Amino acid sequence: MQYSVLTRRWISVAIVAIVSAQLVACANRPSASVLDPVAVNPASSRQLTVLTATNRSRDGDGYSSRRNADPAFETFTVAIPPSHRPPKIEWPVGKPDASTDMVVSERRSLDQKQFLALADAPNKDGAVGIFVHGYNYTFQEGLYRLAQVAADSKTDGKPVLFSWPSQGSLAGYLADRDAALASRDTLVWLVKSMAAKRDVKRVILFGHSIGGFLIMETLRQLKLEGRGDVLDKLVVVLAAPDIDDDLFRSQLEVVGRMRTPITLFVSKDDKALKISSFISGEKPRAGSLNVDSPSVRDAALRYGLRIIDISSVKAADGVGHDRYANLAQLGPQLAQAGGGAVSVPEAGAFVFDVAASVISSPFRLAGAVVGGR
Repeated sequence: MQYSVLTRRWISVAIVAIVSAQLVACANRPSASVLDPVAVNPASSRQLTVLTATNRSRDGDGYSSRRNADPAFETFTVAIPPSHRPPKIEWPVGKPDASTDMVVSERRSLDQKQFLALADAPNKDGAVGIFVHGYNYTFQEGLYRLAQVAADSKTDGKPVLFSWPSQGSLAGYLADRDAALASRDTLVWLVKSMAAKRDVKRVILFGHSIGGFLIMETLRQLKLEGRGDVLDKLVVVLAAPDIDDDLFRSQLEVVGRMRTPITLFVSKDDKALKISSFISGEKPRAGSLNVDSPSVRDAALRYGLRIIDISSVKAADGVGHDRYANLAQLGPQLAQAGGGAVSVPEAGAFVFDVAASVISSPFRLAGAVVGGR
């Protein structure tokens, strides 16, 4: 039986998708019930405040993958159990137990004015952090991941989750790219609003996977609007950015060199990005750049990028796409190894090396790069 080239290609894609699904942990994904507050003894666990902004539509006590024209705002207090082990998220199984599970202890809806007032409380370095999740995320997964990263990196302040309406499914890749692009105006508004705060010296914009694509589109729009004042306040970190290499270069041509170099965390064996590349016609992804390549090093210097290969960092997801989550816990260790001062290089291509204290964790990066401006 003869198959057309297109038929064979989609059969191959289906096979790759199945293999990918097998590599991902088979545990049931958390429902919106993990957003329900649980009684917690404040003395027995660390509690973090996380602000959320989302253009998802409400669905009962949670949020769906449907798009909403007007963003919704909330504040969550997330309790980290004493037994927490980085970079794990201790999801409640059955009845939540704050002594062993990561749980929400308080939740409150906010209007826009209340949200911006709470966001006007930067950390001791004058920075606020915004986390933009990637493909195949639900709202609750984004919230708990940000809480894990903030806890492991020992960040202060109130980090902000921007949750765009991902389908939260392996089959939703193409829909997720559309949803991310449709969320650009909302993220542009959020970044402008945060940067406009008098006490905010820097806005750390940290994106994972397709979230990195959304961030780059946001930077491009800000540049086209002539908002250099906002761009100058940004510290941009892209972890495993799922962006076509040529598209990434075209975005950089518009954005230009940032006052603080854009940092990319890349790896050569990210299976999720390999699948993305295959589906996209074998187009290389920015998150898989080879730091050993002279052309990559030249591009880093031309566009003012810090490209750091973190292939040596252990991944928890089986596909090597979530290494940034494990990287968070290394921030304090790197600061100690470097004699109290983390060494963050200027533009160029680098390989992660703990002994050399090359990098810090995403939400502690701002304080380390100030001196390099």
